Amino acid sequence: MHYETFQNLILAWMLVAVAVFLLLLRIVAPYGRHTSPKWGPLISNRLGWIIMEAPVLLLVAGFMISSAARQNAMSWTLAGLFMLNYVNRTFVFPFRIHTKGKKMPLVITFSAIGFNLVNGFFLGYFFAHFAQYQAADFLTPNFLIGLPVFFFGMYLNWTYDNRLIHLRAPGSTGYVIPRGGLFELISCPNLFGEIVEWTGFAILCWNLPALAFLVWTLANLVPRAISHHKWYQQQFTDYPKGRKAVFPFWV
Repeated sequence: MHYETFQNLILAWMLVAVAVFLLLLRIVAPYGRHTSPKWGPLISNRLGWIIMEAPVLLLVAGFMISSAARQNAMSWTLAGLFMLNYVNRTFVFPFRIHTKGKKMPLVITFSAIGFNLVNGFFLGYFFAHFAQYQAADFLTPNFLIGLPVFFFGMYLNWTYDNRLIHLRAPGSTGYVIPRGGLFELISCPNLFGEIVEWTGFAILCWNLPALAFLVWTLANLVPRAISHHKWYQQQFTDYPKGRKAVFPFWV
């Protein structure tokens, strides 16, 4: 595939992300607390997470291994950071969440597989065929800025995922208002952290596939955070009035 064709496909894919973003602002995706049988067959929440996250990990790893002869320490580092997130999402996070009896619509699982496969293909194909990173890139502003942003976002994402997992008392099944830290500013600091993480990754890679991944992250997570925020406001009359959905002091 010519690089120009590759770029045009990614630009078209980002336009799809904009359309999906606008759609998700109008409908509530059946995810987590918004799950509903009206969206079709359901499967175990834990199994759904594994099925939908594993393909992108395997796809990017496959591209890297098949093109190992042209890869260097920089490209392995960047791909490794990407895969680190998906190792957690595939093999750690699903076994930590309290999912006993919880279900996920198959439509969510399959749509996530499609999202992951397309984004993973673009990123993996870029590394396999077009990436021209050098050893000196470890000292560029992109790397020196992007790396701490990436890990700071990952820290926020993992930390607030963990706090949400342990929010309920043992044996409790109800929802409570999250308190403390970034929860005092936004309803979804875990999603904010994920956005920060992939912003750092886009800065690190400084390529179109990584930017497309960030655009799709925003298209998926911002509407999800807004839906969660509205749900909290509807469920709790004492929900903090000044708290935003995902971006402190903004949205």
